[in-house]
Amino acid sequence: MENEMIELNEISQKLVDKLIENKLTISTAESCTGGMISSAIVNVPGASSVLNEAIVTYSNAAKMKYLGVKEDTLNKYGAVSEEVAWQMVEGIAKEANADCAIAVTGIAGPDGGTKDKPVGTVYAGLYYKGDIKVTRYNFKGDRYLIRLYTTINVLEDMYKTILDL
Repeated sequence: MENEMIELNEISQKLVDKLIENKLTISTAESCTGGMISSAIVNVPGASSVLNEAIVTYSNAAKMKYLGVKEDTLNKYGAVSEEVAWQMVEGIAKEANADCAIAVTGIAGPDGGTKDKPVGTVYAGLYYKGDIKVTRYNFKGDRYLIRLYTTINVLEDMYKTILDL
């Protein structure tokens, strides 16, 4: 666990430094991580110059109210889906007027998994200046570790997205 915490601190620092260097802003919409992603960003000095907004939209009602996720999408695909992650990240980027955005929805467990979407299934949406990418992850571990692995991986993916574009 200590290695994961060191990794989290390092990637958070790298991401915030890259955002500052490129004069970019970021916002987050989190479900299964419950604010862990934005907390990791806020732990870095200087984060106030890049973090626009962070919102925890744990319920479907909150996803619809604050992010514009469509009820039809939730009904057809479920809250843990590529389609919902897409609408979440698009919604937070638009609402916060951010250059970059991260949105996550998943099943942290210990209950709630299915054959198609077992515990540890997470969809992460990344937004960068109008482009959206959604990635499905399948993590193993307890509730805390799934949230932690999600946080580390999406921060790393956002950092790489900024580097690549």
